[in-house]
Amino acid sequence: MRPGRLLVVLALVWTALGLAASFLEALQAPWAFAGAVFGLLAVVDAAAVWREPRLRIERQVPGNLPVGSPSTVTLTVHNDGARSYRLALFDHHPPFTEAEPLPQELRVAPGQRARLSYRLTPQRRGDADFGATEVRLRSRLNLWRRHRRLGSPGRVKVYPNFARISNYMLLATDNRLSLLGVRKRQRRGEGLDFHQLREYRDGDALTRIDWKATSRYRKLISREYQDERDQQVVFLLDCGRRMRAEDFGTSHFDESLNAMLLLGYVALHQGDAVGFLTLGGVRRWVPPRKGPAALNLLLNRTYDLQPTSEATDYVAAAQDLLIHQRRRALVVLLTNTRDEDQPELASAARLLRQKHLVLLANLREGFFDTALQATVERFEEALRHVATVDFLARRERAHHALARVGVMTLDVTAPELPLAVVNRYLDIKRAGRL
Repeated sequence: MRPGRLLVVLALVWTALGLAASFLEALQAPWAFAGAVFGLLAVVDAAAVWREPRLRIERQVPGNLPVGSPSTVTLTVHNDGARSYRLALFDHHPPFTEAEPLPQELRVAPGQRARLSYRLTPQRRGDADFGATEVRLRSRLNLWRRHRRLGSPGRVKVYPNFARISNYMLLATDNRLSLLGVRKRQRRGEGLDFHQLREYRDGDALTRIDWKATSRYRKLISREYQDERDQQVVFLLDCGRRMRAEDFGTSHFDESLNAMLLLGYVALHQGDAVGFLTLGGVRRWVPPRKGPAALNLLLNRTYDLQPTSEATDYVAAAQDLLIHQRRRALVVLLTNTRDEDQPELASAARLLRQKHLVLLANLREGFFDTALQATVERFEEALRHVATVDFLARRERAHHALARVGVMTLDVTAPELPLAVVNRYLDIKRAGRL
C-alpha cells in the first residue's frame, strides 16, 4: 500500500502549517487539531482500502496468437462487494510481446462488471505465459493506493504468422496459383494418374486416344491425366546457428518455416502426404500424413521451434531420415550453407539420392545482392564488391557440383523462398519426376 498524491499534498500543507505554528503561537492549536483530524482520516481510509476487495478478474485471450500480428485481449472485472471501486489495471503479459494501451483505469459499481481490452502483439513464436493481473485500488478518500494481483496465470501458443500464410492459402488453388506468382507450365512425360475420358481435342497426342472408347462411342475419345497423387514430401528443416541470420526483420528460420507451411498446404491440396525432420541441435520427426488435419499437426509441432547455436550435421540428418523414411519421397532441405559446409553437404546429398528425390533450398543473405548493386567509388567498396563476386561464384560452383549428383538446388533470399519452393514443387509434379 502506498500513499496517494492527495495524502502527500495534505501532509506537505500540514508540515508547512507546523512550521508557521513554531513562530506564531496562535496557530499551534489549529495545527494540532488539523493533525489529529488528518491522522484519523488517513487511518480510517487506510483500513477501508486494506480490507480484501471482493473482486474477480477473468482474461479472454484467443486460443492461438499469430506472431507479429495484433490480437485483442479482454479483461473482465467482477465486483461481488457492496461498494464501488476505482481501479487501474495492468496485465502482466508475456515478456516477448508488446501491449497497448496499458495500464487502463475503470470504475466498477457494486454487483456489476466492467470490461477493458488491449492489443497484444507477439514478437516471437512459442509458448506465451501470462502472469496475474495487477490492480491498483484507490481508497474512498483518494489518500491511499493499494496494489494487488488478481486473476490466474495463463498460457497461449504463438504460431507462425498464419494470417500471412492464410493469404497464400486463399490464393494457392488450382485456378488461382498465378496470382501467387506460381508459374504454370506445360506437363512433360507420362508420370501422371488417369483422371477421365473426354472428347478428342485438336492438339491431343495420338498416344492419348482411347481406341476402345472411340469404337464404343463412334467418335474420338482421349484420356485425360492429372498430377500423380498419394506421393510424399518430407522437409529437412535446419535449426542450426546459420538460420539465426535475419533479413528485413525476419530470421531465415522463420522464413523457412513459412515456406514449409505454405508448400505443405499446397502439397496436401495436391493429395500428397507431408512430414518433416529437424536438424541442427533439435531432433523432431513427424512422419508424412495426408488430409486437412496434417497442416494443423505441422503447426502444432513447429510453433515452438527456435534456431539454436549449434552447427548443423547434414550427414547425421541424412542417416536419420533414411531410417525413418523408407518410401521414396521428395526431400526438401531448407538451410543456409557456407563454403566449409560443402563436403559434408555433398556426402549427405549422395546418401539421400540413393532413395529420394532431393531439393536443396539454400538461403542467401540479402546483403550480397545489395553489395553487388552498390556503386563502387572507394577502394574499400571495390574490395567488398570483389569479395562478394568471389563468394557467390564459389557458391554457384558448389550448387553445380550438387546438380551433377542429381540434387536440385534453389539459391534464393529469404523473402523469395516461399514462392520459389512452391514453383519448384509444381514443376517436379508436372514433370512426373517424383
